[in-house]
Amino acid sequence: MTDISAEHTPMRSDDYQAQDAAHHLHPFTDTKALNAKGARIITKGEGVYIYDADGNKYLDGMAGLWCMAVGYSQQSIVDAVAAQMQELPYYNTFFQTSHPPALKLAERLAKVTPSHINHVFFTGSGSESNDTVVRIVRHYWATKGQPDKKTIISRKNAYHGSTMAGASLGGMKDMHEQGDLPIPGIVHINQPYWYAEGGDHDPESFGLARAQELEQKILALGADNVAAFIGEPVQGAGGVIIPPASYWPEIQRICHKYDILLIADEVITGFGRTGEWFASTYYGITPDIISIAKAVTSGYLPLGGVLLGERVANVLINEGGELQHGYTYSGHPASCAAALAVLDIMEQQDIPNYIKHDIGPYMQERWRALGEHPLVGEARMIGLMGALELTPDKATRAPFTVKQGTVGMLCREHCLHHGLVMRATRDTMIVSPPMVITHAEVDELIAKASQALDATYAEAEALGYL
Repeated sequence: MTDISAEHTPMRSDDYQAQDAAHHLHPFTDTKALNAKGARIITKGEGVYIYDADGNKYLDGMAGLWCMAVGYSQQSIVDAVAAQMQELPYYNTFFQTSHPPALKLAERLAKVTPSHINHVFFTGSGSESNDTVVRIVRHYWATKGQPDKKTIISRKNAYHGSTMAGASLGGMKDMHEQGDLPIPGIVHINQPYWYAEGGDHDPESFGLARAQELEQKILALGADNVAAFIGEPVQGAGGVIIPPASYWPEIQRICHKYDILLIADEVITGFGRTGEWFASTYYGITPDIISIAKAVTSGYLPLGGVLLGERVANVLINEGGELQHGYTYSGHPASCAAALAVLDIMEQQDIPNYIKHDIGPYMQERWRALGEHPLVGEARMIGLMGALELTPDKATRAPFTVKQGTVGMLCREHCLHHGLVMRATRDTMIVSPPMVITHAEVDELIAKASQALDATYAEAEALGYL
């Protein structure tokens, strides 16, 4: 007889690693290299901390994958999901059918989104949301009698997911080369990355010039062929690239001038991350479409959505006929229940205001002080998402002479050694901690990051990288 209880006995990390290597393929991973090293096995989360199978404790400076907005171990979310599972664990929203959790969540979202946005199409993830964007945008223009308006303009180094359409919208070169992408009808312009690409230009003139590349691309393609522009208000996976203040107003002006839909991918920036419910409000823009996911359920269950402004929604509802698109798990009742519980927490604790007036300014001041470190060329932060640019020469913002990402990975390992999860993108270290982080926990994060920078500097110097 099988000892069922043995299945619930915690294994040692090396046993987990062997099991992982035997059966599991990871996202965005060199599987051969990982299997040789062994995966880090996370077994518990509590507040802003995670624990591995060896009992090591880490401050999760990345909120999972940008998503653990209200922290781990929120019992009210668990209880809401459990109650929904008891009542209606699943039903679809196809075939002229709906259910209360989806209806309640759609109504709640309309209350926290910008005033011109009152409709949502539910998906299962940010990637699915941006796939849906492509379908809706092209259906919108075809319905309006302009079927040639198909091309969507995005940016290099943008990230909009890893499905075929999402990866095409994104501007990640390696993803395009591996998947024979982008798909037709998607083109890219340069990003507003002043630190790496601004040269001798001041940030504001650089931001304006990069925004005006959109107009140049529209004119090159012909406005009658361009459907939309999509961008993350702040590029997340690309390295927490905060655009100069001149950038987004000019993008908005150009979209309006040429009758181009403006799409804000707020999968990362939505639900308080910048100190506003949506970063679109922070930047004063009025997108026609907003993509969401991640923080809407704080990562407790998968859920995404496409928020539609009245301009688009009215055409789809009144003229568009049947939308030939959808997912089995669109508006999954348990996921919607999780999202409703997350919104309760965010509203009860006034998370956007906490970030805007309290913890955000506090962490930004502490974070920017890391810019004095000899290894850091720039320390930038908006709301509760920030980046450290590592460089051997602060004055010139020069890159390292070794392969890009080498020093970033050294720093990532030193962060883990000191009990901090901080992500490396190229040689840029990025953070986006849970939005419920406290002042004391910010102090801990900064102290651990400083220790990791010191250790990285010493190792990089010993290896001859400086």
